[in-house]
Amino acid sequence: MKTFLVVNPRSANGQTGKRWVEIAAQVGRVLGDFGHGFTQGGMDAARITREALDQGYECIVAVGGDGTLNEVTNGFFRDGKAINPNAALGLIPRGTGGDFRRTFGWGLDLESSLERLRTDTTEPFDVGRLDFIDNDGKPATRYFANIASFGVSAVVAREVNSGSKALGGNFSFVWGTLKGLVKYTERKVKVSTDGGPAETLDVTAVAVANGRYFGSGMFVAPDAITHDGAFDITIWSGYGLSDFLLKSKGVYNGSHVTWKGTRRLRCQSVHAEPVDEQEVFLDVDGETPGRLPATFTLLPAAIRIKV
Repeated sequence: MKTFLVVNPRSANGQTGKRWVEIAAQVGRVLGDFGHGFTQGGMDAARITREALDQGYECIVAVGGDGTLNEVTNGFFRDGKAINPNAALGLIPRGTGGDFRRTFGWGLDLESSLERLRTDTTEPFDVGRLDFIDNDGKPATRYFANIASFGVSAVVAREVNSGSKALGGNFSFVWGTLKGLVKYTERKVKVSTDGGPAETLDVTAVAVANGRYFGSGMFVAPDAITHDGAFDITIWSGYGLSDFLLKSKGVYNGSHVTWKGTRRLRCQSVHAEPVDEQEVFLDVDGETPGRLPATFTLLPAAIRIKV
């Protein structure tokens, strides 16, 4: 497949850019000729991806973290439709959190990533579409590959993204979670699934999952599959700082699904809106683009993914 790499040079704490000559040489030895482009700012990866697809590239590879992967996924779409439904999404993971790769059991080493990209093996890949209110208060649309959520998860994401990640992804997310839980108070949110009646919930966090992990390894949706045509919804209610301190192991090994405050659903669409005037922010593949009200819609087998 004609391959193009969308490279975030700031990923891996800047090591991707510093080591690019070495990385590119190794990529070339395994894949042969390939195209590439470097991101410079927000949503740049989406623009570069669209241009590459327009030029006939068949496999677009995100070289970076979950945020880069999200932007590349967005670049597969134009005017609400996939530019080329047969094009494949690939990943060379170079990020801090690395939640998307965990769903597939992929490691961080470049060799295994290139072995995966070298083959023609792909599978259908569901993509989430999110219609929401952006940080400027305007209606917006964004696609997501892994998980979109709202509640304390967005507060945590803001804490993580505003701080240094020099000590590694896990520490950054644990520290961000502690600070987020201190700041957050539960919100009342109306939630409806698949067009059904709305239910008012007290929300610590709601994860609308295509993949299985968020928050640098939190096993939020243990049964999620990226090609089964359904979201796995995890609703956390009534959890606070003391719960995380005392029972955080269950969040990372998946046993939280048995807790009284955890509820799970499966559906193809979710609509959520705040009950009062309190703002409820969104976390989309680790980015924080806006707030509720929002509608999450699954696009089954919208593109393909290199596995």
